[in-house]
Amino acid sequence: MTSRADFTEEEWDLVLEGPPAAGQMVSTAERGGTIREAFSIAKAYAEARKQQGSSELLDAIVSAKPEVDRTRHSSLDELKQHSLGHLRDAVALLETKAGPDEVEDYRGFVISVAEHAAAAKKEGDEPASEAERAAIAEIAAAVGRDAGTPS
Repeated sequence: MTSRADFTEEEWDLVLEGPPAAGQMVSTAERGGTIREAFSIAKAYAEARKQQGSSELLDAIVSAKPEVDRTRHSSLDELKQHSLGHLRDAVALLETKAGPDEVEDYRGFVISVAEHAAAAKKEGDEPASEAERAAIAEIAAAVGRDAGTPS
């Protein structure tokens, strides 16, 4: 099993920043509600902590405070491109250091965080807006998973 000790500080930061980057990307896909999305991201971490034990790596990730990349972006598109690149880099790193099941757990957690962020602004029967669904699909593609695959 892969653990925190298998990563340098910089690598670990990259891994930790992936899930919140996905949540932030979804929360900026539609205007308004960023406080609700922040609480929703925290809820995704809390739910994942309740399921501890299946992956030492994922346990370490969800036990850490969600790390938000503090890079300033001049536009929402720049934020989106940075987030997607960050997610691709994190998954590529994990593919070299972690087992296939751990990488899949990470992918699922990233998508779960994104879905929680989208659900925070649920309107009517729609769990996510068209823009949020598009963001989730882009996130799923960046981590190497189909958006329709259960997280």
